[in-house]
Amino acid sequence: MQSTLTIQTSARGLVNIISKVTATLLNADLRTGLCHLFIQHTSASLLIMEKADPDVLVDLEMFISDLVPDGDPRYRHTAEGPDDMPAHVRSMLTATELTIPVTNPYIS
Repeated sequence: MQSTLTIQTSARGLVNIISKVTATLLNADLRTGLCHLFIQHTSASLLIMEKADPDVLVDLEMFISDLVPDGDPRYRHTAEGPDDMPAHVRSMLTATELTIPVTNPYIS
């Protein structure tokens, strides 16, 4: 089964998509398998991260902002603003696809 998820964002930041992924998997009615996620946007990426402590996301955003700052004068690609090229670099450093093993305990 293949599905397309649409995630709307208003600005840069980490967005939790687990509820949409989980709903899609539950609708697939599968017992075990692999969930392959691929993001089609060229300046976005996928991460698996804990959500128990919201400070993890704050610290991650701070780290990546320090690593790849907006407005670096070395970047020539700024067609969509000073965060355009940094977003591409960030996606290159993280992942554009993930494969996750899935087991549905509700189907026997």
